Amino acid sequence: MKSAFRILESGFLTLGVILLATFVFLRAWGGHQSEAGIQAFEEAVAAGSAPSTQQSESQRGFASEPDYTLWSSKRISDYHASNAQRDDPPLAILSIDELDLKVPVYNGTDEINLNRGAGRIIGTARIDAPGNLGIAAHRDGFFRVLKDVELGDTLELQTHQGEKEFVVSSITIVDPTDVSVLAPTDQPTVTLVTCYPFYFVGHAPKRYIVKAELVSEQVNKS
Repeated sequence: MKSAFRILESGFLTLGVILLATFVFLRAWGGHQSEAGIQAFEEAVAAGSAPSTQQSESQRGFASEPDYTLWSSKRISDYHASNAQRDDPPLAILSIDELDLKVPVYNGTDEINLNRGAGRIIGTARIDAPGNLGIAAHRDGFFRVLKDVELGDTLELQTHQGEKEFVVSSITIVDPTDVSVLAPTDQPTVTLVTCYPFYFVGHAPKRYIVKAELVSEQVNKS
């Protein structure tokens, strides 16, 4: 009986070691792939090159390794899984220093894009084009830090054409059917969208909207 118990105990211990090693490997690989993706984006910017038409349709890529402190365990798992499915660099990097947020922005809000970063909402202004650019991300992943955003916080958008600085001008909570927040604007605007409440169990009933207005722009010289 004792021998059988020892064998079972040894088996559980071995399994635990294997699972831990697998987790460490995936975490390290995700970080390696993420850093490679962000480096590819920055090198493309420095070289003055833009993604091809084919790339812009899928917008595949990785963000630098994020801070998972506020993330749900499922979102962490989905993030790493998505990295194995697409590996092209993003078209833009969205940053809010006050929130320690740095997230890649892809074209479209399909599940893979939202698992690995943020997505441009189709039908809103294109990146580097005038108007209202809608960007969405999951409330239990990259955009959970938006719970702490404040009026006046600075939002930076780095693209292949340069860097734009926006200032948060409004924070609102709306129904999912209220699409007026994405209406076209005359001035360059970024509208961040995520589900609300942030820690709601199940499908969140509201949308958290953060609007930011352009205050400065720096164009890359090519």
